[in-house]
Amino acid sequence: MLDFRIRTFLCVCHHMNYTRAAVELGITQPAVSQHIRHLEKEYQTKLFDYTGKHLDLTQAGRMLLHAATTICHDDAMLKQRMCDLQCNNQSIVFGVTHTIGEFEIIDKLAVFLHANKDISIRMEIADTDTLLPAIDEGTIDFAIVEGFFDHSQYETLLFSNEPLIAVCGPGYDAPSELNLSDLLKHRIIIREKSAGARELLERNLAEHSLTMMDFLFRYEVGSPQAVKGLACRDCGIAFLYEKSVREEVARGVLREIHVRDFSVTHAFTFLWRRGSMYGVLFKNMYEQLKD
Repeated sequence: MLDFRIRTFLCVCHHMNYTRAAVELGITQPAVSQHIRHLEKEYQTKLFDYTGKHLDLTQAGRMLLHAATTICHDDAMLKQRMCDLQCNNQSIVFGVTHTIGEFEIIDKLAVFLHANKDISIRMEIADTDTLLPAIDEGTIDFAIVEGFFDHSQYETLLFSNEPLIAVCGPGYDAPSELNLSDLLKHRIIIREKSAGARELLERNLAEHSLTMMDFLFRYEVGSPQAVKGLACRDCGIAFLYEKSVREEVARGVLREIHVRDFSVTHAFTFLWRRGSMYGVLFKNMYEQLKD
């Protein structure tokens, strides 16, 4: 069981404010302060410092935050495994980003389920910024993501490397090959700002001293399927992972545009909390899903 003072510490870290932590926990602010003082006495070091009125973690506090977050995740997973034991069942809860959930994982997951008929699963589909806190809080066991993240907090394994390519509908007025500067004159169909593919595109544009605002027309939509659907209907040029449009390109409902001097490939990453005692289990899941 996770010590209640550790939960208080995690809540203070989340809000960086004793008063707001007290409100969330339903206790008084002096009680919050007492819990933190107890931990500081236990670990014989300060966990927080004030810079003016701003609360900051000390180096020791950051170390405890990392360890406590992993413990919180493992505690939640242990409770679930004990519940599974009582029900004579095994369950796996994990998360994937939208592109991975819609195009990358389904065939592999089907093979896994046919080979493991006694396992229940729940797969959450969300963006990377939503899945990482879910891992930290223990509401999911692991995730497969395409976005950028702090590698110091998670154990990672490469799931696949995926090229991001430009595509448009067969009737859209664009040559099959163009320069990046020429692309700016076209209508671009993009994901929302929190999407991994959007962030990847923006980072690579920045290497050419460009931003999304340099495009004359921008259509922003909230799912890879919607982006692909608009591209198929000749609404503009979209950047999508090659695997997600392979079938449409083969059927001729989309065509690839080669953008000179603009080659983008990104890793899909299988990850879990660094230091988790369930690392071996996650590695086994990785091997089964990757194959």
